[in-house]
Amino acid sequence: NDAITTMLGFSMIKFLPMIISLTLFLAVLMTLSRWYRDSEMVVWFSSGMSITSWIRPVLSFIGPVILLIALLSLVVMPWATSQGEAYRTQLESRDDLASISPGVFKESSNGERVFFIESFDELGNIVKNIFVQSLQHQKLGIIVAAEGNRVVEKNGDQFVVMENGRRYEGTRGSAEFSTTKFEKYAIRVEAKEAKQEPPSTQSKSSQELLSSQNSTNAAELQWRFAIPISALILSLLAIPLSALDPRAGRSANFVLALIIYIVYNNLLSIMQAWVAQGKINGIVGLWPVHFIFLAITAYMFYRRANQLPIMPIFLSRLFVMPKLKTSRK
Repeated sequence: NDAITTMLGFSMIKFLPMIISLTLFLAVLMTLSRWYRDSEMVVWFSSGMSITSWIRPVLSFIGPVILLIALLSLVVMPWATSQGEAYRTQLESRDDLASISPGVFKESSNGERVFFIESFDELGNIVKNIFVQSLQHQKLGIIVAAEGNRVVEKNGDQFVVMENGRRYEGTRGSAEFSTTKFEKYAIRVEAKEAKQEPPSTQSKSSQELLSSQNSTNAAELQWRFAIPISALILSLLAIPLSALDPRAGRSANFVLALIIYIVYNNLLSIMQAWVAQGKINGIVGLWPVHFIFLAITAYMFYRRANQLPIMPIFLSRLFVMPKLKTSRK
């Protein structure tokens, strides 16, 4: 349970910049939408202020959050990824005894033993009520003991020394078993060798990515910069997007915002994959996606400032079904 909680914690930190980015986008959108519902925007426009006048207060609000997202994306996110990978490697290299949970049967990594320990002490060195089943040379052995402890020799070998127990040994399919009573019985615990794998691109620091000309590293670096940039553009896009259509429901803007966020991030992911594959120059990177959504934001500001519908009339007619004329006889 502790291992799962730790891995979930590292994963949560890894996705925290994107979560904050979405939260910031929705916060600006829902706040201004509430102003429209409460007719406070009427007072705003009546005082001679335009919708573009919201840019400055919104920037002052989102500025510190954007800096926080940039810090998380460029520094904290790769650190959490590297720590998560190191912790996963540590879990995989644990010996059989360290991976046992009290009250749960656990099979060894080589499949030759099955362990059961009822309880550990606080330090995990003294164990109570031990059950060990082993299969060696086609002989089945079962060891039960009231208690035991973990011993580490000077050369690094680890043993489980059981006390006051019995050992049963026999052949499968045969009724003949030998029973041995012992005061102490030691079982060697094989230590696993940690797999030395090269660090992933996501776990490299931003400084390492900057010093490398690899397309994969360039794509990862572009992605880290894209998170705060997209958060800035989406927060500005929320200003004209917050205008309510009286004929639409209250959740229409919210649903549209989620669609825009999903499309934006999917396009960034596609461009990142193309940069990593070398299909797009690393200098171009993910900037075309940012420019597209920045142009959409400027377009929506223009339409809202001039009190025009978001979609031009000649385009809206393409999506309107023509009315059928009915003739009276």
